[in-house]
Amino acid sequence: MTVSDTGMGIEPESLPKIFESFYQIEESRAFGGSGLGLTIVKELVYLLQGKIRVTSEVGVGSTFTIFLPYRFPT
Repeated sequence: MTVSDTGMGIEPESLPKIFESFYQIEESRAFGGSGLGLTIVKELVYLLQGKIRVTSEVGVGSTFTIFLPYRFPT
């Protein structure tokens, strides 16, 4: 599953931190939020034995891709 936006994008140095609890990019604080959304998504994806990848370009937007296994181990 892929979700893309045309927002402000994420600086390369911020990418490793965006999945941390309560982390917010300084510019995004004007939009509100608690900084938990991506943390929750990451934890749910990992519980389902999947992976999440993000690519972003400042001024262009971001793309989040979630990979989930086709079959779960039994």
